[in-house]
Amino acid sequence: TTMMKNRTEVTEFLLLGLTDAPGLQLPLFITFLLIYTITLVGNLGMILLILLDSRLHVPMYIFLGNLSLVDFCYSSAVTPTVMTELLVGDKVISYNDCAAQMFFFAVFATVENYLLASMAYDRYAAVCKPLHYASTMTKDVYTWLIIGSYVISFMNASIHIVDIFTLSFCKSNVIHHFFCDVPAVMALTCFDNQFRELVLLYIESFNIFFALIVIWTSYMLIFVTILKMHSAVGHRKAISTCASHFTAVSIFYGTVIFMYLQPNSSHTMDTDKVTSVFYTMVIPMLNPLVYSLRNKEVKNAFLKSILYS
Repeated sequence: TTMMKNRTEVTEFLLLGLTDAPGLQLPLFITFLLIYTITLVGNLGMILLILLDSRLHVPMYIFLGNLSLVDFCYSSAVTPTVMTELLVGDKVISYNDCAAQMFFFAVFATVENYLLASMAYDRYAAVCKPLHYASTMTKDVYTWLIIGSYVISFMNASIHIVDIFTLSFCKSNVIHHFFCDVPAVMALTCFDNQFRELVLLYIESFNIFFALIVIWTSYMLIFVTILKMHSAVGHRKAISTCASHFTAVSIFYGTVIFMYLQPNSSHTMDTDKVTSVFYTMVIPMLNPLVYSLRNKEVKNAFLKSILYS
């Protein structure tokens, strides 16, 4: 009966948060506020620039605009909750809010995964087939790549939510994390999670490795093309075309692989929390910086918007 009672009574969860040390709460709040502000300004600024400057209405920047939207969304799914936890000490999250947070975070993080793969294909077309670029990367092609990224991600997140929130929670309602991440919530369910963990691992592995194979293949072909170029100007142009994307890919996948593709038994919650801070807050802040600092067109569009405003 106790188990049955507990099963029906989980209407909210308690997030353990990042730290209990009172001396760290305010400094962390200020740090995250700064990070979140830069994330909002950087990503929304990038979207605005791309919308306003007609020279940026080309596939590369349309992908980049979507990447900025996704970064803004998945940072917003988590960061405000964490800041509230730190400032007010309110670590309770309702059952529905927890499910919603998990859903939106899973959706937008997966969209980022597929957008980075689509952008790698776009870079391949630009460097390896410059004369056929316009016919390779048509409006239909890039529109379907973007729509496909969102559709697959919504389906993927729905599987996780249905899989976890149709189960009963009877171990505890304390989540050993600062947000409702899939592995942390799954650990609280009544049933033996080994099979579900494997399913999760296979789905995530497929998403990540499919995207990585597309990216890796694109970059191998780009690398071969660059080696065949005889002009130094061509070399430089090809490398600068890919530098920002390559940086963003390295940061994103380095963190994600470290976080998700290891069995739960080898996870320690503290390392998970530090890694999670990185990919929920730091990566969405870094992407617009990486793209704007390394990109002449973005800088020019920014200067133009300042001069004419």
